Amino acid sequence: MTIIKPLFKMSFTLFIASLGSIFFIYLSLPLPWLLGSIFASAILMRFENLPIQTPKIFSTPARIMIGLTIGSAFTPEILQFLDVYFLSLLLIIPYSILTIILGMYYYHRFIGFDKKTAYLSSMPGGVIEMVIIGEQIKADISKITLVQSSRLFFVVVSLPFIIQYIFHIDISGNKIITTPIINIDLFELTILLFAGTLAGMLAKKVNMSAAFLMGPMIISILLHSSGLIHTPMPDEFLKFVQVVFGTIIGFTFKGVEFKTIVKTLVSTFGHFIILAITSASFIFLASVLFDFPIESILLAFSPGGQAEINLIAILIAANVPYITLHHIVRLLIVMNLAPIFAKKL
Repeated sequence: MTIIKPLFKMSFTLFIASLGSIFFIYLSLPLPWLLGSIFASAILMRFENLPIQTPKIFSTPARIMIGLTIGSAFTPEILQFLDVYFLSLLLIIPYSILTIILGMYYYHRFIGFDKKTAYLSSMPGGVIEMVIIGEQIKADISKITLVQSSRLFFVVVSLPFIIQYIFHIDISGNKIITTPIINIDLFELTILLFAGTLAGMLAKKVNMSAAFLMGPMIISILLHSSGLIHTPMPDEFLKFVQVVFGTIIGFTFKGVEFKTIVKTLVSTFGHFIILAITSASFIFLASVLFDFPIESILLAFSPGGQAEINLIAILIAANVPYITLHHIVRLLIVMNLAPIFAKKL
């Protein structure tokens, strides 16, 4: 009975969070599975008399699946383009470092965030990944969530308009860029999940930062880049992961006043302007130095999520390997820099 009651509460909470995701899908808003569940659970947790509970029990499996998903992008087909795009990829290093420095200075100096929160808020990485690291170093997760979610929202919403206005390319419609579970090799998926779990446990044993994210990511890179495994994470798994983390993130807003939420959203727009100017500078530089299509360069140096940027790339028939590699390198820089410097802060 003691086990059934918490499971019922978590199931009910995830159900309500999923309804929030469906609501966001209905409104055609970006990142619906993540942002919708954050929105629904942030409202839900204010009603403490309801049978609700944060689903933290699913946190570790979710982290493992995220790490495996990031690593699955390193296919042999993608890696064969490394020599062609090498010099352009080098620009991602100063681009990432500059965006972090400018963002951290902005949030710490002008918005008043503590250094750890300002640091992770400035990172051009994913919402979930930054929250995972933020949990470990005791940063303000609610602020990091708001800032990172708002950044992705501004980027994903503005890019289609920029592309349509400047390049006159139709970006309407929707395509699936992940693989449904019915098309997944279940044997390979089982091996991948088993290897990811072992890698996470080993990483935890050697005290690696974000162990259950980084360990599975490393083993996934090795398995996918060598061609031993071809199976990505199923679409249904990734949606579940987003709802789980969206719900956990939503519960971090407990006790946060509404005016604080609004203030954070407004302050994020200032950071978005800084990001836009920085990105535009590197896009111009890359367009002068390299003979790549400008729309591909635009997407490669956009500080959005890899899945969302790839979706736009597919819709406009841009150079997907070029764009994907740039975002993979940026994510690797962010995921390796974040834990190291976060601990020093």
